[in-house]
Amino acid sequence: MRVTVIGDCLLDVDVTGAAVRLSPDAPVPVVDITGSADRAGGAGLVATMLARDGVDVTLVTALGRDAAAQRLRDALPGIHLVEAQLAGPTSVKTRIRADGHAIARLDEGGGGVAPVDVDPAQLDAIERADAVVASDYGRGMLANELVRAAIERRAGAIPIVWDPHVRGAAPVGGVTLATPNRSEAAALSGAPLGGLGEAIDAARILGARWRAETIAVTLGGDGAVVCADGALPVVIPAQHVSAADPCGAGDRLAASAAVALATGEEVRDAVRRGVYDASAFLRAGGVASLELPAPPAPIPGHAAGAVAVAAHTRAAGGTVVATGGCFDLLHAGHVRTLQAARSLGDCLIVCLNSDESVRRLKGPARPIISEADRIDLLLALECVDAVLVFDEDTPTEAVRRLRPDLWVKGGDYRADDLPETLALAETGGRVVTVPHHPARSTSALAAALAAVS
Repeated sequence: MRVTVIGDCLLDVDVTGAAVRLSPDAPVPVVDITGSADRAGGAGLVATMLARDGVDVTLVTALGRDAAAQRLRDALPGIHLVEAQLAGPTSVKTRIRADGHAIARLDEGGGGVAPVDVDPAQLDAIERADAVVASDYGRGMLANELVRAAIERRAGAIPIVWDPHVRGAAPVGGVTLATPNRSEAAALSGAPLGGLGEAIDAARILGARWRAETIAVTLGGDGAVVCADGALPVVIPAQHVSAADPCGAGDRLAASAAVALATGEEVRDAVRRGVYDASAFLRAGGVASLELPAPPAPIPGHAAGAVAVAAHTRAAGGTVVATGGCFDLLHAGHVRTLQAARSLGDCLIVCLNSDESVRRLKGPARPIISEADRIDLLLALECVDAVLVFDEDTPTEAVRRLRPDLWVKGGDYRADDLPETLALAETGGRVVTVPHHPARSTSALAAALAAVS
């Protein structure tokens, strides 16, 4: 799969430090700088995310002739960059943080649309793509007529996801999915900024105006609402995430949705994947998680985000807690065990037997509830941070991949009974138990259901 990301790149600079005193000149904090790091923003952030996902990605953008452009190139290692000439400065956004809190943001070179000198190399990257993500940050790349014509030629043939900007160009006709956030949708449509109803109204207006197949208005922590012509709106809720910095969540959603569409998923399922991945991205630390090593190749069938959540928690000095099971017919005993497990650390990852694994262990009539639904049920619990699905009969390999500090089971187990105990010993983890709740079991529930059916 070849994904072309096209749009405006920014140089994001993160300056970190400590603020323990006020300036004698004015009542403002003095930040003692401890570090500074460059990273790619805008379309560059989308490309970085996709590259870390293992996608064959090409980044088409325009950069100025300045030192910031070279710093931006250096922040895109391993990404195929097809660069046009920007007749203006490269945009730089410097974020100053002290003790984890934002103090100020300094913007340079973001003075609006600048002419872009496009050559055949950029247009060819669009022609060869299996999917396109158009990431508009209002600098002019997606206002170029040659670029717009090239994208519009591919509309209907490949998935095109357009992430618009209030100062950017309107999407070309026929894009598969446009993903404005709530405030962008209101500003671009002229509809009032408000709740779900207003977001739906804005999506309807924009869908007709842009001739887009589907509009998904992203609602931050409330997920997204998907509106397609002639269909009822679909509300896709998000997992609850406490994130100090939501930067990059919209980019993550657009990137994941494009990949899902390119693999044949329906639009609403692609948006659902994007919402889930955006939540997992923020839970893993947001843009800060991009500084961690890329996660290893996924265990077959695993749910995205679990390894990243574990890695970020560990890097932040937290305790990674994990547990495992089939969780077929989720019941009160399960919920109490999961709540107790989450209280022991800073994240809880559930290792879940796949449908094939459950059938081998429980028989051809199981699972009663499908893998996808079991994932949804578990993730609906606030105490569960991520789910990792494994196909083996035991979670031993999943434990080796996650390296949890604590592996939690109900009190009716002994460490000697668990095949994953050896893997925990290898990785330095410990097995602990939490109180067992008798007379609550999946088998008893299944028998009761069979008796009344």
